[in-house]
Amino acid sequence: MRRLLSTLAVTSCLLTGFQAVSWAQGLPGLTLFSGVKGENQLPYRLDFGGQADGWDRYILRIPAQKMKLAVAQFAITYPDYYKGNFDPKQVEVMVKGKAVPLSEVKWDKEGRVIQIYPQEPVPAGSKVEVVLSNVKNPSFGGIYYFNCQILSPGDVPLLRYLGTWVMSIN
Repeated sequence: MRRLLSTLAVTSCLLTGFQAVSWAQGLPGLTLFSGVKGENQLPYRLDFGGQADGWDRYILRIPAQKMKLAVAQFAITYPDYYKGNFDPKQVEVMVKGKAVPLSEVKWDKEGRVIQIYPQEPVPAGSKVEVVLSNVKNPSFGGIYYFNCQILSPGDVPLLRYLGTWVMSIN
C-alpha cells in the first residue's frame, strides 16, 4: 500500500507538474536547536500546511501529563516579529475531543497575547487542544515561539508557564 501511494504521488507530480501536499508539512517534526528544552516543547498541527501569507488552522495540543492543575484561563503569547492575524470568534478549546464552552476570547494585538476563558475550569489531567481557525499566516516564513501560560482557579493571579509550541511557517 505504501509503495502504491508513493508511486501515485510521484506519477501525479510528473504528469501534472504539481506537487502532492503531504500531511507531514503541517506537523512539527524534529526540532534540534530551538533553545526550548524538549520537555517544554508542545505538539501542534497546521491543517493547511503553514504556508506564508496563507490561511490556516492551528491545532495547539497540550498533553494530559502537562495539565497538572485545573485551568481557568489559557494565555498564548507570540513574538513581536509574528505578523499574522487571528480571529477571536474562531477559537475553540477541545477537551478529550469535545468542545468546551468559552465565556470570552480576547486578542491583544499590542501585547501579543490571546487570552481564552472557559466557562468552567478545564480539569487537571485532561488532554487539551486549542484550535485557532481562520488564521492569516505572516507574509514571511520563519520559526515562531508560541508560549502557553495558564491561570488556575483560586490560585495566586499569576500566569504559570506550561510549554512552548515551536511553529514553522514556510
